Amino acid sequence: MSASLLSRLREQIDRDGPISVADYMAACLTDPEHGYYITEPAIGRAGDFTTAPEISQMFGELIGLWAVETWRQLDLSGPFRLVEFGPGRGTLMADALRAIALAAPALAETLRIHLVEASPRMRGQQKAQLAHWPVTWHDGLDSVDDGPAVFIANEFFDALPVQQYVKRGTAWHQRQVGRKGSSDKLGFSTDPVPATVTLPREPAFQQAADGAVAEVRPAATAIIEQICDRLRAQAGALLIIDYGPLESAPGDSLQAVREHRFHPVLCDPGDADITAHVDFGALSAGARKAGMNVLGPMTQRAFLRGLGIDIRLQRLLAGADVDQRALLISGHRRLTHPAEMGDLFKVMAISGGGAPLPPFDSS
Repeated sequence: MSASLLSRLREQIDRDGPISVADYMAACLTDPEHGYYITEPAIGRAGDFTTAPEISQMFGELIGLWAVETWRQLDLSGPFRLVEFGPGRGTLMADALRAIALAAPALAETLRIHLVEASPRMRGQQKAQLAHWPVTWHDGLDSVDDGPAVFIANEFFDALPVQQYVKRGTAWHQRQVGRKGSSDKLGFSTDPVPATVTLPREPAFQQAADGAVAEVRPAATAIIEQICDRLRAQAGALLIIDYGPLESAPGDSLQAVREHRFHPVLCDPGDADITAHVDFGALSAGARKAGMNVLGPMTQRAFLRGLGIDIRLQRLLAGADVDQRALLISGHRRLTHPAEMGDLFKVMAISGGGAPLPPFDSS
């Protein structure tokens, strides 16, 4: 347990009063000394959660082929810049690069790989995975080389801090984290002063019942604006894969996961992964406001099948032994079945040009 982070949060609350949910989430995940992404072995069977690239090689391979086809559809030129936000252990990029090298060897020779990753621990794992490729690491988008690029954000936006607001009567009040009574434990409360916040215009927010929770992600809005500015000036596309509803709606989706099980959000700060659903409606609205071409969102199941995951599975099964076949089949199911990740996860693309992108142009 990160007792030091808990103690520091308690001291901050005692000194300055309750903190926002976003500030609590940011401290738990990215505190320089005790943040989850700084200290914990997060991803994989030995960690707390498993992402799509760790489930099956097919996921990263198809993303690599999507990047190649997108580059060609948009008629981009110059070095093939591939930028990934929050690249985990580097598994997605490694599988994508293997597919790119086989499918488009000439284009692969021009690759310039940029990973936006703030965690030194994760950078070390990525370097091991991608030792034979020209990779540059960045703390943010600002330092990525100018020029056309394909951006990938797989399970990136869900980890950005969210602000939460609770409906009280006709007003929305910010949800906060403070002391739970007189105990040393943390608890939720609401600011008695109504908040000034801009929520989506959907009727669901206007007609929300007393006690409803709305979530807003300022960090996601800022990143989308930054990427759209770059796409407008330099061309390219962004692929977002994450979990959340197709349309904006109220709801408390804040959750913590530890050892592949749900964990109380306010317990053991810094020792569990904390995420919240991605509001694809808000991301789409921001990109359209910036003049971008927005494609989707669509379910991950539809996206991967549109890219040919069923065909890829059959080809891999043809050369697999019994154990490998079982892993391939179970991986395909987890990625595509409606009861697994198939419908929960959504995919959306944003491009600076009007050309159709695979497989969004197939419907």
